Amino acid sequence: MIKLGLIGQSIQKSSAPLLHTLLGELHNIPVMYDLHEPADKSPEAFAFTLNRLREEGYTGCNVTFPYKQIAINHATNTNEAVKRVGSTNTLSFIGETVSAANTDYSGFIRGFKSRLGEQPAGNVLLIGAGGVGRAIAFALFDVGATQVMIYDVHEASARSLSESMCAAGLNARFVTKNDIGDAAMDADGLVNCTPIGHYKTPGNPLEQSLFGPQSWAFDAVYTPVDTEFLQVAHQKQMTIVSGFDLFLYQGLDAFTIFTGQAVDAPSVLARFKEKFNVKSQFISY
Repeated sequence: MIKLGLIGQSIQKSSAPLLHTLLGELHNIPVMYDLHEPADKSPEAFAFTLNRLREEGYTGCNVTFPYKQIAINHATNTNEAVKRVGSTNTLSFIGETVSAANTDYSGFIRGFKSRLGEQPAGNVLLIGAGGVGRAIAFALFDVGATQVMIYDVHEASARSLSESMCAAGLNARFVTKNDIGDAAMDADGLVNCTPIGHYKTPGNPLEQSLFGPQSWAFDAVYTPVDTEFLQVAHQKQMTIVSGFDLFLYQGLDAFTIFTGQAVDAPSVLARFKEKFNVKSQFISY
């Protein structure tokens, strides 16, 4: 039996336990996957939860909002994606060693290509500069982004991310609230990396009038999959990359890190949809 878990806030409806236990069944590996919500959003609360998992013999854990940047401080080793992005969503434990990876980064690239093939991302407006936003912002340049325009309600966060990307030689700039309309009109793709659209924070982070001229859209939220953001994009006939795409591929990559087992994505998705009766217009493999 290997023990895995997820640390984050508002994770009660996460499908991660379903995915990882199914992956265990398919590979004859008994898996226990638990959800762990720290007492609050502080670094101290995260550290307490992480230490408890290590003491209880967990093989590793996934990390989600709002701890993806905090978690790096607890890593002994970090892979290249983590070093580039500055956040982690996957921690694995061997003895006293904590290794950090970022499967949001790799998972987004796989999800994007599964929907758009080799079509370049082009000019992209990204909303939300937190942990997942950082991973997606950097990953966009691996799928042909020419520029990433970054907006966040906390302008300092958007500015910091754009500066980090420019320092890495990437074409990025932050966008103010007054400029977001013009940025959307200039974009080939729209990306939501905020929690807006989540079942606990419903809504749309972008005015509906700003959808239309773009060719594709991605929403990191997957509970629910059919977010208002994606529904509007679909109505405007944009190609959809859903939060479920990211959830699936980051989960498969994390499982490989935890167990060393390579996973065939189409067969897993077919079994997942069948076993758990998953239905969404944006899950169409």
